Amino acid sequence: MNLAGNTVLITGGGSGIGWAMAERFLKAGSDVIICGRRVEKLQEAQQQYPHLRTHACDLADEADRVALFEWVKREVPQLNVLVNNAGIQRRMHLANDEHAQDWSGHRQEIATNFDAPIHLATLFIPLLREQPNAAIINVSSGLAFAPAAFAPVYSATKAALHSFTLSLRHQLAQTGIQVIEIVPPAVNTDLGGAGLHTWGAPLNDFADSIMQRVAAGELEVGYGTSETRRNASRQELDEFFNQMNK
Repeated sequence: MNLAGNTVLITGGGSGIGWAMAERFLKAGSDVIICGRRVEKLQEAQQQYPHLRTHACDLADEADRVALFEWVKREVPQLNVLVNNAGIQRRMHLANDEHAQDWSGHRQEIATNFDAPIHLATLFIPLLREQPNAAIINVSSGLAFAPAAFAPVYSATKAALHSFTLSLRHQLAQTGIQVIEIVPPAVNTDLGGAGLHTWGAPLNDFADSIMQRVAAGELEVGYGTSETRRNASRQELDEFFNQMNK
């Protein structure tokens, strides 16, 4: 897809991978809207790029998702790219951790990581069908292919998002809406908490690579270990899982 000339909505766009994608779309010449829960992050982003649009919302909340769609339809009906990037990662041992019994935390993780991309896709498809060069970009994870036992719910939601993306791509093949999946490895962001991923891939290197490949027309794009995993055999995936979860 051409990175220029779009109107792009990026969920979870105030930091991390979402913000890195937002900057690259902006620098390529697209208009960008970012949304997220943390108002201060949205304000910081807008200070750097005054023409950037922002919208505060909690994507775990169904009503907020509907309100986001209605706002976009009213304010930026020319939107042609939806990026489902927002995500929550909670680390836990289901048999031992007290907070593992807190269903509200699990529900928020599932709702943000999986409910939201499905719901937003269904809401925005009719709008996107009216636009040229339309696309839905879902950000999954290398853990969709070989899960991390320390993040069982996160890994499961990303596996489900990968499956949904394959079906969505098939169903929209004749509509003119491209369906793209970005498959990150561990990237040096604050996902799951500050300092947990400092050993991960450098954010700018990752973002430069995946955006170049999206611009080149690839529909499923990994990086580093996630590129290896998304192309691995079942036996290789089992080996990755055993190595990662020793």
